[in-house]
Amino acid sequence: MNPPTVPFGKPRAERADAARNRERLLETARAMIAEHGADKVTMDALAERAGLGKGTVFRRFGTRAGIFRALLDDNERRFQEQVLSGPPPLGPGADPRQRLIAYGRARIPFLLAHHAIARAAMDPSEPAPAGAVSMTRAHIRMLLAQARLPPGLLDGLAVQLTGALEGPLLLYLTTNQAQPDDGRSLADSWQVLVEHITHHCHQPTGHGGPVMA
Repeated sequence: MNPPTVPFGKPRAERADAARNRERLLETARAMIAEHGADKVTMDALAERAGLGKGTVFRRFGTRAGIFRALLDDNERRFQEQVLSGPPPLGPGADPRQRLIAYGRARIPFLLAHHAIARAAMDPSEPAPAGAVSMTRAHIRMLLAQARLPPGLLDGLAVQLTGALEGPLLLYLTTNQAQPDDGRSLADSWQVLVEHITHHCHQPTGHGGPVMA
């Protein structure tokens, strides 16, 4: 996986009071969602509950969808920290196939738990839902390469597996019905899919194509 692009120069630090206001607003929004659901979070209600001016909320988030994008970004950052530096098998140090299975098993409940926030983060003026996919495709591609799948299949498989993992749950799910088993059947299905692909798809032979067992 290629390292992220780092801009030249030291980024401008956020003012201490602005950082405090941001954390206060995010924690307040989380509390409101836990108590009343995402539908009850508005710019006015958030400002009143946090004890801050409405202008502060608008400057920080811009729109109501911006509140949920900030929440989703913060949650994504915490999830990525577990993937990049947490304990195996989700974090580094495990066999790539086991890491790929662990990623899906962790990602599915994460997506289910944050589904309401992801839906609220969608801006109707944008052509695609906000908060899409994050690091998933690049991470899956890296693990497939480490599992020694054919190089010519890596990009396509990464796209297909990302769609299978992220699409129905985060991007295009329209039903409000919760998974009756908290996503366990989806996680089991993900493991079967990964095991099948990594077991049956081998490196190309001298004929130039992958071998499917």
